[in-house]
Amino acid sequence: METKGIKASIGTASGDDSYAVGANACQDAMDQLDGQNPDLLIVFSSVKYDQQKMLDGVRSVAKGALLVGSSTSGEITTQGPLKDRSVAVMAIKSPEVKYFVGVGEDIALNARAAGKMAADKVKEQTSGVLKAFMMMPDVLVGNGADIVRGVLDSLGAHFPVVGGASGDDFAFKKTYQYLNDKVYSGSVVGLGLTGNFKIGIGVKHGWIPIGEPMKVTKSNGAVIHEINDAPAVKIYENYFGVEEAKALRTEALARLAITYPLGMKVPGSDELLIRDPITVDEKGSITCAAEIPEGSEIRLMIGSREEAVKVARIAAENAVAQLDGSEPKAVIIFNCIARNKLFGDKSGEEINAIQQAVGKEVPLIGFYTYGEQAPLGGEVRNIENKKCNSAFHNETVVICVLAD
Repeated sequence: METKGIKASIGTASGDDSYAVGANACQDAMDQLDGQNPDLLIVFSSVKYDQQKMLDGVRSVAKGALLVGSSTSGEITTQGPLKDRSVAVMAIKSPEVKYFVGVGEDIALNARAAGKMAADKVKEQTSGVLKAFMMMPDVLVGNGADIVRGVLDSLGAHFPVVGGASGDDFAFKKTYQYLNDKVYSGSVVGLGLTGNFKIGIGVKHGWIPIGEPMKVTKSNGAVIHEINDAPAVKIYENYFGVEEAKALRTEALARLAITYPLGMKVPGSDELLIRDPITVDEKGSITCAAEIPEGSEIRLMIGSREEAVKVARIAAENAVAQLDGSEPKAVIIFNCIARNKLFGDKSGEEINAIQQAVGKEVPLIGFYTYGEQAPLGGEVRNIENKKCNSAFHNETVVICVLAD
């Protein structure tokens, strides 16, 4: 029986045998497709598994489908955040949608060129109009914002881009990207969609600004040297006290940034764009997950579980509103690892809030990321006319909803 419209299913598996876990997760998803072969597989996996063996296991079950995916810092499915380190697979069958995949390698050499390469490879395969582009980059080896710029160099300045940066279970050592039969690292994998379907994208973070606005007076790429003409670390010393802030120079600032990131004012967004500080050097310069340009107005931000849950639901409602009354058929979430750490064992509350808007039974897959890619502004308007500005985010939840 041929599917009409989008049919999606979710499979998961955990255990010790990498090949078997990949095969079992894919089989679980395939079993729900009524015997049909999927057009597309989306695979999210813990780095606990041998990545190539896991992928070989997935492919042993579904040889013909296009496949994209990423290593994670936690997997999310229709059941919520998975407690065990696992493999999650979404299988999609959709006669009205066509998919095209590409990879950009060597982010460490030139992040922008890698982003452009992935998008170029997708674009050159299709004669149709690309409606959306999904990406999964490695941002441990290069500037995530530059990767997004490279994609937009290829697809156009206002193209709707959505995605999440690969994770490695919060180790920050090495992440992986999947394309068809092959495991990559230091790369960006891209997925382009064309055809007769609808897409909605919701983007929110819910972090709250504290203190006065400040100005970045000296920066270079992702490194902030001075804020208000003083060493950048003073933004934390002034808030926490000098003694407390001393630890920032010896411990990873990323631990503090989970609840106290920096927010940057950007045109076209009703929320400040979040930047995660990662490390501090002996001069007090802060290296962030992506750049903060000189002259930017920034604020110290604080995380609130209550606000984060509230805006996750708003983001999901925004995404559904863009479907013009069509019912969601598949949901893909890119959710920052910082949000998972903020919620702790209550991380399911955020996914519940999203499902209240998209529907509890709608197949949903996602992962906890090291950065998110999505349009600015908290919601996407006029996707068909491409009136949006895509960017690299931190500490944000990005919700992509597909419908017929």
